[in-house]
Amino acid sequence: MRKIFLLLFVLGLSCAAFAQTDRASWVNLSGLRPGQQIQVVGMTSKKHSGNFVSISDTAISYRETTGEQSILKQDVLSVKLMENKHRLRNTLIVAGVGAGVGAVIGAALHKPCSSQSFCLDIGGAALPAGIGAVLGGVGGAVVGILLPSHSTIYHVSSH
Repeated sequence: MRKIFLLLFVLGLSCAAFAQTDRASWVNLSGLRPGQQIQVVGMTSKKHSGNFVSISDTAISYRETTGEQSILKQDVLSVKLMENKHRLRNTLIVAGVGAGVGAVIGAALHKPCSSQSFCLDIGGAALPAGIGAVLGGVGGAVVGILLPSHSTIYHVSSH
């Protein structure tokens, strides 16, 4: 059992390390296309949402209902792309992982009948594994739905 947890831990670390990107680079914003929906968070934590217009070395411009706005680079805390890409897919993946983990935990918690006492072992290890899979799947689906699906393109630590 320890080997399984160690394996999951090592795999999780490698996936997390692979997913890391340099979000503090202003150059990341050059990949935006005009018209894409963005959210700019200023250093005062005020959120500005609109359609991306342009980027320069000193500022980002976007269009909101009141017209075109620009925010200087030094006043920008983060920029998020407001697309809900792959939300269903990600929810299903997290639900599947939760179901698998729940099944493993349910099967591991199963205690078989001892030969010295009367016991009805209906379903054997499959019943608690199935219950664990259902509970883990539901829990994973809830977590998957709540996970943010907007990708952060630029982020700096506030000074």
